[in-house]
Amino acid sequence: MSALDVAALVVIFVIIILIAVVIVALGTLPGKIASKRGHPYPDAVNAASWIGLATGVFWPVAFIWAFLPVPRVRESQSTDSSAELAQLRQRLRALEVGTTKPAPPQVDGAS
Repeated sequence: MSALDVAALVVIFVIIILIAVVIVALGTLPGKIASKRGHPYPDAVNAASWIGLATGVFWPVAFIWAFLPVPRVRESQSTDSSAELAQLRQRLRALEVGTTKPAPPQVDGAS
């Protein structure tokens, strides 16, 4: 084997390794994006990504799925529920005391 043959083999092996690195990077990309964005199903996105690379169909779907808006829990939701709980406790106390008419609901300024 000449030096040119050895150089050609080295180039072929480097190309094969680069192709493998690109495939792994593409396979993990949607799962990593979904994890960073706080997606509720990052493992499913990751699985769809790998299946998509194998079939050529689901990878774009997994990529788009990773970028879908993630529903966030609003801060006002928790304050609304605590205000509602306080209101229900007040009505319960009024019923325990024997009041036939429960206290009217309080309306606070928050929407």
